Amino acid sequence: MSDPYWNHSTHYHPGLARLVTPGTRTALDVGCGEGLLTRRLRAAGAQHVLGVDLDPDQVGRARAAAGGPPEATGLDYVAGDVLAPLPGLAEPFDLVTTVATLHHLPLDEGLRRLRELVAPGGTLAVVGLTRPRTAWDRTVSAAAIPVARIARRRRGEWEHGSPIAEVTTSHAELNAAARVILPGARLRRRLYWRYTLVWRAPARSADQVRRGR
Repeated sequence: MSDPYWNHSTHYHPGLARLVTPGTRTALDVGCGEGLLTRRLRAAGAQHVLGVDLDPDQVGRARAAAGGPPEATGLDYVAGDVLAPLPGLAEPFDLVTTVATLHHLPLDEGLRRLRELVAPGGTLAVVGLTRPRTAWDRTVSAAAIPVARIARRRRGEWEHGSPIAEVTTSHAELNAAARVILPGARLRRRLYWRYTLVWRAPARSADQVRRGR
């Protein structure tokens, strides 16, 4: 079936929605835009989904598309900078997602902030872009061109209304930062000039559970 919202980034929304499990009580989408992924996460079973975006116009569209108040829909939205204290971000989340947004943030600070937002035992999933720097980077990038052309002809390409930022981080730089900040994260190159990074936060120890931490 044709998806009117398909593009190189939304292509990965179904895979992110599959990360919702029966234990996913809360989910956060950073850089939510008009809320496409938040609605998928809610439909997949997340009980309460919060979307955060710097653009108040996009947040307004997301709220309108939610179709009702947060207590009825399980969807809520906040306009603001995820790096700053914001309403709704005081407690960590069982699932944190972000698509084509990490390159808008300082790399190390952004990864650390995303890590902070994940509850013990929870999951962080990033879909993003890196800048080709090496010969291998450029080879992988060039290989995506014919696939993308075929996909555009068959599916079209939805143009989002979110601001665009230049991509400056290389795949190697991202990998090095993730090894330090998110040990054990799985980083993979993907189609359409994207990567996925998935990290599972350590679960609380029995001693921490007893202490209520």
